[in-house]
Formats: sequence, C-alpha cells, structure tokens
Amino acid sequence: MRSKIAELLDKRRLAFLGGGPERIEKQHKAGKLTARERLERLIDPGTFIDLGRFVTHRATGFGMEKRKAYGDGVITGLGEVSGRKVAVYLQDFTFMGGSVGEMHASKIARLIQLALKMGVPLIGVNDSGGARIQEGVDSLKGYGEIFYWNVMASGVIPQIVAIMGPCAGGAVYSPALADFIIMTKKSFMFITGPKVVKAAIGEEVTFEELGGAEVHARKSGVAHFIAETEDEAIALIKRLLSYLPSNNLDDPPYMDTGDDPERQDEELNSIVPDDPMKPYDVREVIARVLDEGTFLEVQEHFASNAVVGFGRLNGHVVGVVANQPAVYGGSLDINSSDKISRFVTFCDAFNIPLLTFVDVPGFLPGTHQEHGGVIRHGAKIIYAYSQATVPKITLVLRKAYGGAYIAMGSKHLGADVVLAWPTAEVAVMGPEGAIDIIYKRELQQAENPEELVKHFVEEYRRKVANPYVPAERGYVDDVIIPSETRPVLVRLLEFLLSKRERPPRPPKKHGVPPV
Repeated sequence: MRSKIAELLDKRRLAFLGGGPERIEKQHKAGKLTARERLERLIDPGTFIDLGRFVTHRATGFGMEKRKAYGDGVITGLGEVSGRKVAVYLQDFTFMGGSVGEMHASKIARLIQLALKMGVPLIGVNDSGGARIQEGVDSLKGYGEIFYWNVMASGVIPQIVAIMGPCAGGAVYSPALADFIIMTKKSFMFITGPKVVKAAIGEEVTFEELGGAEVHARKSGVAHFIAETEDEAIALIKRLLSYLPSNNLDDPPYMDTGDDPERQDEELNSIVPDDPMKPYDVREVIARVLDEGTFLEVQEHFASNAVVGFGRLNGHVVGVVANQPAVYGGSLDINSSDKISRFVTFCDAFNIPLLTFVDVPGFLPGTHQEHGGVIRHGAKIIYAYSQATVPKITLVLRKAYGGAYIAMGSKHLGADVVLAWPTAEVAVMGPEGAIDIIYKRELQQAENPEELVKHFVEEYRRKVANPYVPAERGYVDDVIIPSETRPVLVRLLEFLLSKRERPPRPPKKHGVPPV
C-alpha cells in the first residue's frame, strides 16, 4: 500500500504541474496566473473536489503520443465560493496552450451535466488557443458537446465565464452562450485572428483592436465586465454570484444590508431638472433608492443610454433597468434594446424581480437605426417584458413618450404596479412635437409664433403630458413624492415576492422572439 500511495502522490504532483515547470514560468512571465493559482483564489479553502484529474487525450499522430499531461489542459470539479456550492472549470494554458481536444471538452461537458443535476452555478475560466488542430474533427465534436450543454443549462443554472487569456475561433461560442462574461485587460476574443483577417480582406489589426476587453465591453457588448487584473476578475465573479440563485427553482439570496427600509431622501425631490430637456445621471436615483452600496451595474460601458444591473431593496435582490437621460436623452436604440431585453430575460429566468426607472423620449431616429433594424431590436424589449412573470414594478421619473413608453415595462405589458413622480410626462410624443402637428395652422398664421408655442406647450402639458391623465385611466397606480420612493418600493416588493401568474398562459412549445 505504501508504494501505491507513493505512486498516487507522484501522479497528483504531476497533475498539479499541468504542462510542467517551464510552461508555468512562461505563464508567470506573461503576467498571468496558472489555472491552479486561479482555482486557489476562487474556491474556498478545503472545499474543492477534483474531477477528471488523471484524464489524458487518446490522440495519435503528429507527435501526440509523446505530448500528454494529466487533466488534458483543463481542471474541472466542485467547490464552494463564499459558502455557495458551484461547479467550476479552468483551462490550463501551460499544456498545449489550453487547446481543446476530445477529452478536454468531454470533461467540461460532463461537468455542465453534473451542475445541471445538482442545480449549482457553473463558473468557467477560459485561457485557450482554441481547437486542438492535431485532433481534427474530434476537437470540433467536443466543442459541439460543450455548446449543447451550455444551451441545456441556459435558464436553469447561472453560467459565468471569465476570459483570462486568448479565446479564439469556435471557443468563443461557449462564453457567448453563458449569462455573463468577464474579461481581463490581458485577454481577447475573436472568431478569426489578425492573420486571417489580413489574408482575407487585407485589413491590418492588432489582437487588442480586434477583440480586446475594451472592444467587447464598449463596442460589441460581448463582455459584461472588464477587470484590470485576474484577482479583480475573481472578485467580480464572487460579487456577481452573491446576487444570483443557484438555479431556476431557488430564490435569489437574501442579505441583511442594515439599511433602513423607511429611509427617505430629500435630494430626490430636486434630482430631476425642471427643464425636461436637461440631462441628469439616473444612477444617482438608483443609488439613493436601493440599499446603500449594493448596485452592481452590468455592461456599464456598452449602450450607456440604458442602465441595467443588480441591487438590493431591504436585502432582497432586484434587477434594475433604467433609461439614462445623460446619454442621447435616454432614447432607446439598437444596442440598448438588446442590452435591456437580454437582462430582463435573465432576471425572469432566475426569479429576480424587476424594477424599471423610465425617462425615455422615444427611439433614436435616423437611417442608421432604421436600416440597422431598430424596429426588430426594439421589439425584443416588448417581448422580454411581456413574457416575464417575475414581480415587475415601474417608476416613471420624467418623459415617457410613444412606443418607448409602452416598451419600458408599462402596465400594458404586464407590469404589476406602475408609479410616477409629479415630473412625469406620459404622452404619444413630447409637447413641442405635438403642438407642431396639432396647431400647425395657428402657428403659421401667428404674428408672434414663439409666444404662442410657449402657450401651447404649457397647455399640452397641463391637459395631456402629466402623470394624472394616465393615473385617471389606471395606467399609473399612484403618483408619489420622490423622497418617499424607497419606502414605497420596499413595501410593494414585500407584497409582490409571493406573486404567481394566473390564469396560465396559452399552451405552446415556445414563442418566437424577434432576434
């Protein structure tokens, strides 16, 4: 037995080394942690269960018979993160650049299946050069299995992926199928690399310009978070996980934040400018309403005319959606429509109540938007809110015009309760545009049209564009003083947490969203 235990310990040591000391040193020189070091920082001490530790590939040819390492370039297993049970995989760049072969992929696919059975979140750390070319179609088959189980897990368990190195070719689709992507500044993602781009279309581009963290966080919207360092990325994983349930049958984790549920904030009474065209930062409203310091913004740098993220109200997790008047006046466009609809859909899948702050003048005009399909993309918001069955509370802060008013969680799309501040303007369009149509002839004939415009605008606001007309019709449930927003929302949420949709919706296999 002693000799056999000694043999086992030696094999464990080899598995721990991955691609070997030289490759580990090279990883460190590149400013990156190894997969084992990342694991130690992520998982609570003493909780990790290694699965598939001694797996090796079975490929032959191209010298593969001599290139083997225990684990086959990926660590898979179970553990706890801040006391929460999770399934985790970490690609090991020290062995064959973390490339994905048949057995490497099989370990990840099996882990996802196990996570589904147990109902625990899946956390992945990607650091891979892509498909293992030497294994040919077996590598592609492996990718396909991972993608399939990513889809099967979607909406059942949360899936979080951190990109901490290269992620190229088919490898990008597994993170893209996950719920959240965190990218470090040293990572990049693309389907075709700079060399292929140059050969195909003659365009010269660097790795960072093509698929760096900044590009995917600001332009493509692929990345939800940017982290300066790997330690920051791991901290983000832990913080994000603290808002999420373990699976779609659980409620989000409650946390006593110590913030007074009856706290009122007089600053809210003056936060919205008197001039309806003047911008302000809606995040100040969000921060003052939610439990102090609990707001975690998602996709902060993408489509910044909309704000989405997680927070807490009296300790309960809520998903926040808001228009941002500081950018494009809060107008909706193609990218913000995608951002909002995906976030709403995620919250609905995982029992997270929705809190929507509305200040929207409409959809952004122009040929770029129309030709880019803003109609189709805008319809995604309508679809997402309409199918969501979680508690839905909407607060109209200021402008709520036209189709954008309907799309932003209105009563007509199934909002449970709609509130408004006295500054709210709910109408088909803004007063200036409306009077140009209604009083076109009078304005053309007027000797002093500027004075007449001012008179008609005031009259339109008094008769139409205010919160009391929709309140009279039951589209707004109550008009509240801004300073009392937090206690009102806290009390509403406490009631709505027991919400169940009745009667049942029409039976169908699934809807067809306007993707």
